[in-house]
Amino acid sequence: MLEINPGVAIWTIITFLILVAILKKVAWKPIIDALTQREDSIRKALEDAQKAKEEAQRLMEENKRNLARAEEEVQRIIREGRETAERIRAEILEKARKEADMMIERAREEIERHREQAMLQLRAQVADLAIEVASKLIGEVLNEQKHRKLVEKYLQEISSEKRA
Repeated sequence: MLEINPGVAIWTIITFLILVAILKKVAWKPIIDALTQREDSIRKALEDAQKAKEEAQRLMEENKRNLARAEEEVQRIIREGRETAERIRAEILEKARKEADMMIERAREEIERHREQAMLQLRAQVADLAIEVASKLIGEVLNEQKHRKLVEKYLQEISSEKRA
């Protein structure tokens, strides 16, 4: 069994070479083409995966930028809202202060009118009282119009002395 037969060895080598030649002609090309196609498809898949990874990275960075812009926009809107609220608050306070000042001024004017009316009524009463007292003292009834003029003149003198 361990002996080498040269005839069989030569025929084995010839058969092997014929088989290799046939396989080269018939099967080798399709096998190599299939392997090349497989290699190309793997390379393409790796390239696509790399492109997808780069695209995902780009989109992630773009999303981060968009998020940062949105955050800035939110902060701007909040800041503008606060500024607007502060401005409205100041306007409301100013309007309320003006209205309060106007109410106070109207109240002062109303008080002044009432004081003037009271003074006029008091003058009229004092004039009537003075005429009545004067007529009782003199014992005769003078012309009421003359008395009134006299009392008015006297009251004006008193008023001008108080102002001075």
